Amino acid sequence: MSNRFVSLMAAVVMTTAAAMACTSLMVGKKASADGSVMCTYNADSFGTFRNLTYLPAGTHAPGEMRRIIDRDSKEYHGEIPEAPVTYSVIGNINEWQVTIGETTYGGRKELRDSTGLIDYGSLMDLALQRAKTAREAIQMMTSLAETYGYCSTGEVFSICDPNEAWIMEMVGCGAGSKAVAWVALRVPDDAICAHANQSRIRTFDQKDKKNVMFSKNCITFARSRGWFSGKDKDFSFYDAYAEDNFRARRICEARVWSIYRRYSEGFGERYLPFILGEDLNTEPMPLWIVPNRKLSVADVQECLRDHYDGTPLDMTNDPGAGLYDSPYRPTPLYYKVDGVEHFNERPIATQQSAFSWIAQMRSWLPRQVGGLMWWANDDGHTSAYTPIYCCSTRQPNCYNTPGADCVTFSRDNAYWVCNWVANMVYPRYSLMMPSLKAVRDSLDQSYRDQQPHVEARAIELLKTDEQAAVRYLTDYGCQKGDEMVARWNRLAEYLIVKYNDMVVRAEENGRFKRTKTGFKPILEKPGIPDKTARRIAAEAGDRLKSPTN
Repeated sequence: MSNRFVSLMAAVVMTTAAAMACTSLMVGKKASADGSVMCTYNADSFGTFRNLTYLPAGTHAPGEMRRIIDRDSKEYHGEIPEAPVTYSVIGNINEWQVTIGETTYGGRKELRDSTGLIDYGSLMDLALQRAKTAREAIQMMTSLAETYGYCSTGEVFSICDPNEAWIMEMVGCGAGSKAVAWVALRVPDDAICAHANQSRIRTFDQKDKKNVMFSKNCITFARSRGWFSGKDKDFSFYDAYAEDNFRARRICEARVWSIYRRYSEGFGERYLPFILGEDLNTEPMPLWIVPNRKLSVADVQECLRDHYDGTPLDMTNDPGAGLYDSPYRPTPLYYKVDGVEHFNERPIATQQSAFSWIAQMRSWLPRQVGGLMWWANDDGHTSAYTPIYCCSTRQPNCYNTPGADCVTFSRDNAYWVCNWVANMVYPRYSLMMPSLKAVRDSLDQSYRDQQPHVEARAIELLKTDEQAAVRYLTDYGCQKGDEMVARWNRLAEYLIVKYNDMVVRAEENGRFKRTKTGFKPILEKPGIPDKTARRIAAEAGDRLKSPTN
């Protein structure tokens, strides 16, 4: 068995493990509060430790080659010719404000091209390094996949620039094919569009050359495999290349529903039967919606922090929530009781997030200032999003910490410090989350408040010295990231003192209270929350009733 085959099989296992993992939302420029195009990405994969990447711009001589390293397995796949010119990239945004996110939907397993050279992650990086617009990125990604082969499973991509947002779905055509089937649709400017590990594109207007692109084999390949037999105009990418089942709806599509329900009256009730997944013959959700109000960055942050709060899927309404109404559950999603399979709900906000980001692309600003990525290096619900400008030439130390890795803790590293705090909060969620939220929201608001002043200063610098402006924005992003980690370290210390041993140390004017001698703290004993106490009493019956005498 070849090393190449073993590597690819390892990548399959990792992709399967990460399936039902990520979530992405796009906001058209007329659907946002400030006129920006927005794009988000929750990268959810247990144990994944990933620095904020930086790829510098460069010029490359003829014959220079680019190594392809698999995003998930880190295995070497091979080499392709370098582009003559490449653009700088930080995270998932490049210096031209092009942004790309993804979610894996898998699709038909037999369509994975094990001989392909390029995986989905490398495809994203290559496009960001070579494209100035979303349309160019789509052309770059599809041509690279069709030239060198695509070794990942089915993917949905969010591809955006300051003027347009596109959703693209791509799947291979089988081992040795060196071919892909794909379709890309432009999201209307006044709409929002989300995807979460499931194909979302069904039928599409094949005559709309301005807003629709698709591969020549998109329909013919499906016909050749017997997956479609109707008229071309009735072709559905979803039905041909994806699986529609309970898991696809309840675990994946439900996350899209959790976003759309916020911005469309009656949406939650109308499409609840669809996302429950109990009857596959229910009305499917639309690919995108026109929201009933314009979305701000704060609104989008709240979308990424969703736990199905207040809906029939609310995770605090079953015994898994524990004593303190936690919306988090241990992995795996599925478990058996007496041979019967059960499952946990899978919301957008989840403990396994490796990182989360929100990108803003603003056409009316100089590109160095217009492209802004709000970055969180863990679960976005239990982290603050710090600003990183697209022109940045280095990462904050907290997002690229020397010595820190997937099993090496560092108090200087955002991934570890944010996880440290979050993992204190998860088991005592209703008790401790308000303290975390207060710090998180204060930081988020402070960054938004500073943004106009920072950007005005950068624009002034750009008039006379571009390099000075780039240094200024780079330094600002690094400063805010490292200040956030310092504040999170203080939060960790505060939480262990305030909530130690399941009691609460009282405070007054921001200081912990002590007894007269100062020897002991003044303690509050919140006990068991009422809802949980009632649940325990009902289940325990007379066993835990206190005698009357």
